[in-house]
Amino acid sequence: MNKNITVVLLLVLSAGCSTNPQEGAYPPMDPARKVSAQDCTGQIDTTDGGNLLCREVTEAERRARIAEEERQARARKEAEERAARERLERERAEQLAREEAARMARAAEEERLAAERRRLEAEAAAAAALKAQEERERLERAEAEARARQLAEQEAREAAVRECRRLEQGRSDGRALLENFVATYGKVDEFKEIAGQITAFLDKARKVKPCPPA
Repeated sequence: MNKNITVVLLLVLSAGCSTNPQEGAYPPMDPARKVSAQDCTGQIDTTDGGNLLCREVTEAERRARIAEEERQARARKEAEERAARERLERERAEQLAREEAARMARAAEEERLAAERRRLEAEAAAAAALKAQEERERLERAEAEARARQLAEQEAREAAVRECRRLEQGRSDGRALLENFVATYGKVDEFKEIAGQITAFLDKARKVKPCPPA
């Protein structure tokens, strides 16, 4: 009973909000529907489908509503600006990340190329060192062979000189023996003939090649 009286009162108050309501401007009255209390001096929201209840809005409420709308507008603006800043920051961070990735990729490539250059330089240095070592060993072998040849030639010359001198000494000793034989036994009748031959031999010109210097 009380519920029905409340609905009727709301309907009466709603009807008194406008002296000349246009047909179809408001949803039809239905006691079973919820009541939508609104300020009929402004734009009316009929999307919720409830019974419209016009009420007088005080100046304080109007100022409060305007302030709330301004606050909400500022909040939306701040949210949009914050979203824009976050988007710009996110885009900047993504750009920085891409730039950092590119920089790291370039650094890695430069390091790879530098390592490759170092490897090639090390190989070239090792090859040059090996070639230099081989050249030194070749020169050392050549010098050793030359010294060996010189020593062998020197030893051969010295041996030839020694042999020549030995032969010369042998000839000198033989002539000295022959001369001593002639001087000792040349007047002995038995040795006169051989002594004459020896003397004739000793008187012949000698064609002996002199020994080379040592």
